[in-house]
Amino acid sequence: MNRFFTGLQLIVAETSDLSFSKINYTTLFNKDFKRLSKRYRTLGDDLQVFIKTQLYIFHILKIDNDGIKQIIGLKTRTPSIFKGKKFACKSLKGKGAKSGIRIIYAYFEKESRIEFLEIYYKGEKERENKERKKNYLEEAGEV
Repeated sequence: MNRFFTGLQLIVAETSDLSFSKINYTTLFNKDFKRLSKRYRTLGDDLQVFIKTQLYIFHILKIDNDGIKQIIGLKTRTPSIFKGKKFACKSLKGKGAKSGIRIIYAYFEKESRIEFLEIYYKGEKERENKERKKNYLEEAGEV
């Protein structure tokens, strides 16, 4: 089995004790993650920390520390689409929590389920892929 996919499965296994019922990764997210993890070797660990801290604080504890923003203007109420901005990447030394790594994900509040859609580095790409969000919502039957 590919080490990359084993790493994502490990992240899910280690975070399953949190209050999220399920954490999924889209195929396109997996491609993004694999490409970025070649350059930023700590990305798997960093993603695990992001799930355990930022996602837990925002969605479970309902504390807004400015690390996550809902993407508004979408023609759907569920799932809600969010952008994670406070993503501490150890490979990007000296950057701290605002490393420039961004994560786009869907949150299904009733099910307490997360589905990761996109991960990117702002130094390479300024904004998230709007078409990807739109296609995801259409495929999910939510638009």
